[in-house]
Amino acid sequence: MIIISDTSPVSNLLRIHQLSLLQRLYGRIVIPPIVDAEIRALETFGIDIAALSEADWIVVQPAHDQALVASLQAALDLGEAAAIALAIELQADRLLIDERLGRQVAQRLGLKVTGLLGVLVAAKQNNLITQLKPILDALVVQAKFRVHPDLYRQILQDVNESS
Repeated sequence: MIIISDTSPVSNLLRIHQLSLLQRLYGRIVIPPIVDAEIRALETFGIDIAALSEADWIVVQPAHDQALVASLQAALDLGEAAAIALAIELQADRLLIDERLGRQVAQRLGLKVTGLLGVLVAAKQNNLITQLKPILDALVVQAKFRVHPDLYRQILQDVNESS
């Protein structure tokens, strides 16, 4: 299975010390160099990125089609553009991406996408975590991850947890 990730899913799980969920769910993930750089830049804000350095299951690989990256950059940031281009190039099974416009572009290009919340739901459904709520709360409080209250309630209801 080939899983490509944009910055948000990796960086937010890193911030709440749950990065290993990606490995347990997918085995390995591939990120473009710009995504790696964006995540490593978190260290300048005092965020501990040691888990990233130890994550040999995260493979950094560039997209070779720089023309596609450049054309996607007309609407998206470089990390999103590179992740989408790499996902197309590697015929990825899934692209992990949170930003709405990036998701829309990726889906229009035929990619299957999952956001961080979808990753957490899958982790719960695969019994990799016993409770989703504490992780969701940590994302909101510690990582400042924005979740609409209705979506928050719906996700917990979907996995049979109460808010």
